[in-house]
Amino acid sequence: MTQIQIIVGSMLGGTEYVAEACQETLEDLGHNVTLHLVPKFDDILKENQLWLICTSTHGAGDYPDNIKSFVDQLTQYTQDLNHTSFAVIGIGDSSYDTFCLAAKNINTLLLSKGCKEKIKLLTLDMTLDIDPEEQAQHWISQHKDQLS
Repeated sequence: MTQIQIIVGSMLGGTEYVAEACQETLEDLGHNVTLHLVPKFDDILKENQLWLICTSTHGAGDYPDNIKSFVDQLTQYTQDLNHTSFAVIGIGDSSYDTFCLAAKNINTLLLSKGCKEKIKLLTLDMTLDIDPEEQAQHWISQHKDQLS
């Protein structure tokens, strides 16, 4: 099955729960999954990988502290990442005009680096009465055929 790198951006820990739920579902589907709670760009496999980015947005549309270094290194990376696929889950609060902006920005950045988007961006609105872990797991299950 597919090699999947889950890359997490979280300030308060809620996004980590979503990422862990995704890991569980992906492993149940037979994928090999590595979870990166403090992602280091150089440590993450790039060739023939699927990156699942799970990130919240902090402040005025900023990346969470734990993923800033990863994003900076990705931004400066000059090689083509056309052998890397990705999907992004954004967790946010729609009462802010920067709703899921970090997720939207990293989605755009990955496309600009030549990565292939496997599944369209999922945004989870925490102002709604939802279980974000369950929503993310359902999203993966709905799109399981696109992950290989």
